[in-house]
Amino acid sequence: MATLLVIEDDINTNEAICEYMKSAGHTTLSALDGEEGLLLAKEPSVDLVVLDIMLPKIDGMTVLRELRKCSTVPVLMLTAIEDEHTQATSFDAEADDYITKPFSMVLLGKRITALLRRSGKNPEILRVQFGDIIVDFGGYAAWNQTGRIDLTPKEIELLKLLLEHKGLVLTRSQILDELWGYDAPIIDRTVDTYIKNLRKKLNLDRIITVKGVGYKYEESL
Repeated sequence: MATLLVIEDDINTNEAICEYMKSAGHTTLSALDGEEGLLLAKEPSVDLVVLDIMLPKIDGMTVLRELRKCSTVPVLMLTAIEDEHTQATSFDAEADDYITKPFSMVLLGKRITALLRRSGKNPEILRVQFGDIIVDFGGYAAWNQTGRIDLTPKEIELLKLLLEHKGLVLTRSQILDELWGYDAPIIDRTVDTYIKNLRKKLNLDRIITVKGVGYKYEESL
């Protein structure tokens, strides 16, 4: 996993991002102003920076421009400002991605995963094996020694989502938003059905139910 630096002056937002990303297996560093953030961002151990624009001491745009003089570390801009000019300016200053507040932690996590994958720090999960069962995410297929296992595309995507957030509890709403979209007319219990099917078809005991919250994937003890 990667070392992430979160430069965000709102302490609650900063802590929430750090806790979420720690749960996903990453190491996190945090800074509450641009000056401290710029110093930490230059550390060679940092694999990705989440950077707010509106910061005390040194604003995020200045931090980004100064950082780009000496580093190509991936930078995801995080801000409450949502306008075309700000977005264009961010990319002109060589930001790698941009997300506006309020945001979904799952979406933020997916953006970070994508940036790390492109930078070679977090290779995409292409295939996984459970005993004699193999799941090929790229080919949307699963099989064992006796032949093909009938998994639907959504079941495969759900398994991959859980694996990408290993150890982290995902709510039913987060899963629905990620796999079906925010406006899809799908009820929460649909997720329960898909989880039940995955467990049965793959004889899988690694998907854990967290009562009243959702589901998470854990390696067998």
